[in-house]
Amino acid sequence: MDKNVKIYIAILVFIFGLVLLTDKGKPKPIDWTPTYSVNDKIPFGLYIFDHEIKDFFKNQKVEKISNQTPYEYLDSQYDGNENVETYKIKGTFINISEANNIDEQSMKEVLYFVSHGNKAFLSMRAFPKVLLDSLKIELQTDFMPSENVSVWMANKNVSSKKYTFNTGLSDYFSKIDTLNTKVLGYQNSAKNKRQINFIEVPYKNGFLYLHTQPVAFTNYNLLKKDHYQYAENVLSYFTKGNIFWYNKSLNDKRISNSPLRYIFSQPALKSAWLLGLLGIFIFMIFNAKRKQRIVPIIKPLQNLTVDFTKTIGNLYYQEGDHTNIIDKKIIYFLEKIRTDYLIDTSKLDEEFIKKLHYKTGKDEKDIEDLVRLINDHRNSYHGSLEEDLIKINTAIEKILH
Repeated sequence: MDKNVKIYIAILVFIFGLVLLTDKGKPKPIDWTPTYSVNDKIPFGLYIFDHEIKDFFKNQKVEKISNQTPYEYLDSQYDGNENVETYKIKGTFINISEANNIDEQSMKEVLYFVSHGNKAFLSMRAFPKVLLDSLKIELQTDFMPSENVSVWMANKNVSSKKYTFNTGLSDYFSKIDTLNTKVLGYQNSAKNKRQINFIEVPYKNGFLYLHTQPVAFTNYNLLKKDHYQYAENVLSYFTKGNIFWYNKSLNDKRISNSPLRYIFSQPALKSAWLLGLLGIFIFMIFNAKRKQRIVPIIKPLQNLTVDFTKTIGNLYYQEGDHTNIIDKKIIYFLEKIRTDYLIDTSKLDEEFIKKLHYKTGKDEKDIEDLVRLINDHRNSYHGSLEEDLIKINTAIEKILH
């Protein structure tokens, strides 16, 4: 394994160990988000209520509505024959949520369901506007509540006990139709003023039950002391008929379909996942430089022709055959003139000198001296001396270089 890779792995292991050491013994933070979801075990989820609902509604059938809107479900149960227009189901529609999670069309369908001799129980802090307008009810929020809010039932025969909740903001009914509305429950305010939080409103052939403290049904309060009794008291008004529970919270709409959903839902797994991605990213950055094997140095092939020429030249020189060397020099020079300048070299006369002068740009006198030396060599009958070789070689180099 490469040394740099070992260093990167060691750094990642050190970072993981440092994170584990930092998180060791650290208490898990409590999520106080009011999701009102049956899947959440956090304080303001409905996980406990979902598992204990059969104890709240004994000998009653509970049907959960989570994959449809109230309108879609109730409309599918409506029997609109020519002679009889009614619903195929009878009972109580219930909904528990932090804020209004029922659309306007669904709320109208719930009212129509109630008008056919059924009930609807809504426990939430903000009710649909179409409902409040229909029942002539106004809702108000106490923005300076006491730290603890006490709640109790209006009917002493149901219960006379008070229960204290830590609810934060306090919502209550500030205006009701006193001729038609029956008060079922109260709560106290910051100034110890009694406020209405649970009412019964007749609607045509049925009844609507509105409750402003949905926190009573959350995990936190159902598991705290005897607070579950208050939830039992509220739900005791629905002991007959089937229960149709719309339990889709606002949070459920945001659930991702990603395969990584569970990983991101767990803080520890999410941290490990992000840290792993960070480690891979760092590794890629430091390992991105181009790697290549060492390229061996290849020596260029030697010019053997040059070496051969030098060897032959040395042989001629050592033999002292200056005449032969001069002849070879002249032959090479004339061949070069014919090839490069396309000048006829059969006669080395005045015309040859002028042509060579024009095409090479060399001094005309140097060309005349070279031609003279060549002609003297060709007309000489005695062997050439080393001095002649030097003169001719020097004259040729002046022209060619």
